Amino acid sequence: MRQIPKEQVLERIRSENPWWSPPNQVAKPYRDYRRRAYFDALYALIARTPVRRAVLLMGPRRVGKTVLLHQVVQALLQDGVAPHRICYVSVDHPILNGCSLETFLRHYVDAARLPDDDEPSYLIFDEIQYLKGWEVHLKKLVDDEPHMKLVASGSAAAALRFKSTESGAGRFTDFMLPPLTFHEYVDLLNQTNLVRSSAASQFFAADDIDALNAAFVKYLNFGGYPEVIFSEAIQSDPARFIKSDIVDKVLLRDLPGLYGIQDTQELNYLFTTLAFNTAQEISLEQLSQSSGVAKNTIKRYIEYLEAAFLIKVVHRIDRSARRFQRANFFKVYLTNPSIRSALFTPLRSDDPSMGALTETGIFAQWFHADYTLHYARWNKEEVDIVALGPEQAPAWALEAKWSDRAARNPAELKSLVSFAVHNGLTEAVVTTRTVRGSSDYAGLHVDFIPASLYCYTIAYNGLRGLDSG
Repeated sequence: MRQIPKEQVLERIRSENPWWSPPNQVAKPYRDYRRRAYFDALYALIARTPVRRAVLLMGPRRVGKTVLLHQVVQALLQDGVAPHRICYVSVDHPILNGCSLETFLRHYVDAARLPDDDEPSYLIFDEIQYLKGWEVHLKKLVDDEPHMKLVASGSAAAALRFKSTESGAGRFTDFMLPPLTFHEYVDLLNQTNLVRSSAASQFFAADDIDALNAAFVKYLNFGGYPEVIFSEAIQSDPARFIKSDIVDKVLLRDLPGLYGIQDTQELNYLFTTLAFNTAQEISLEQLSQSSGVAKNTIKRYIEYLEAAFLIKVVHRIDRSARRFQRANFFKVYLTNPSIRSALFTPLRSDDPSMGALTETGIFAQWFHADYTLHYARWNKEEVDIVALGPEQAPAWALEAKWSDRAARNPAELKSLVSFAVHNGLTEAVVTTRTVRGSSDYAGLHVDFIPASLYCYTIAYNGLRGLDSG
C-alpha cells in the first residue's frame, strides 16, 4: 500500500500557513471578522505569558475557535513575530491523520525551513481531540521544547479539561470560549446604544427596556453562534445550520468517534428530551422510564453530552446548602439557549416556555465564574440559582423570572427569603421582564432587575474579570 509522500504533507502544512509568503497575512475572511470580546484575554495568555505552559482553547463547535486562533496569528505578526515562527495545523485534516505531535513539529521545521536555534516559535494545533494520546504528547513537547509556545484547541471541552488535569498538571492552561454572551451579541451587532452605565446601580440601565428585551429574545433564539447573528437566511431556518451542522455532527460523529457510542438514536433522543426540558428538574429514573434506556447508560450519555459542551448538569442542594448524598434529581441547562429554538421552534416573548429559556440564558452568562452554581430544592420549595463560594457557603442567590409579577407581589418569593435568611444572606436578586427596583421583605433586601440587563451586566463583568486576571 502506498504511503502519502512527505512532500504532500509539507505542502498541506504550507497551505494552512499563507502568512509564510508575501504579503505575510492570514486569509482575508479571518481578518474581516470582528474579534470576539475574549480575544484580548486569550492573546495575553499566548503572547505575553512567560511561563512554560501550553494553552488549551476549549469550547463547543462553531463558536469561533478557529477564527480566534487565526486572529491571534495576525496579532502576532503585527507585533513583529517573524511569519515562519508561527505554524497552524488542523489536526483533523485527512492527509494529516495519524501524525503524532512530535511528527507535526518535525514537519513544521521542514516545511518552514526553520533554523535550529532557540528563538521563540508558536505551534498551534486545531481540533486536537482527534489525536489519540494528545495530552501525553503535548506535555512532552512542553517539557522538551522550551522555546516553542504551544497552543491547542478542541470542541470536546469537558474531555479536554479532564485529560489536561490528569496528564498535564502544571503544563496546561485552560481557556474556555463559550457561545456568544448577551454582551457580545449586543456589541457585535452595534447595538450598545440600547444600554448605558448607571451611577446608582452595579447593573447597566436601559432607556428603552422594550427595545433591549426585543434584542434579548432574539439572542435567546438565534444569538449563540457568530455566524447566525449576521445571517437572516440562517435565522429563517435555524434547524438547517444549528441542528444539522452543529448538533448532528456532535451526536453522529464527534461523540461516537471519541467514545465508541453505538446507538446514536438513543443519544439523539436523550439530547432532544434534555433540550426541551432545559432549566427543569429531572431525574435518571424519569429519563429511563420515558426512553426505555438503562439508567447507567443515560448517565454515561449525559457525561458525553457535557464533554461535547452541549449541556451543563447542575446539582441540587437543600435549604442548608448541602449536597444530597444521592443525586437522584438535577437540572440540565443547554450551554447555548438558541439550540432549543433550532430543535423545536423560536419562541415569542409571551411564550410560556420563555421563563425556562430566560433561566438558561442567565446561566449561560456565568461560564467564567469563580463560583460553583447549584439550585436549591426542599419540601417543594426552590431557588433557581445559588452560587457557592470557596468554603461551599452560599455567596448569592437568584430567582430567574421573565415576569414582573414577583416585583408587584414579593410574597411569591417566600422560598428565596427562606433560603437567604437561613444561610445568612442579606441580599438577593430577582430578574423581571421590565421592572427595576428594590424591596425589603421579611429581612431580605431584594433587587429587581430586568433579565436582559442582568445578562448584559454579568457577561460584561465576566469579561472585565478575565482581562484583569
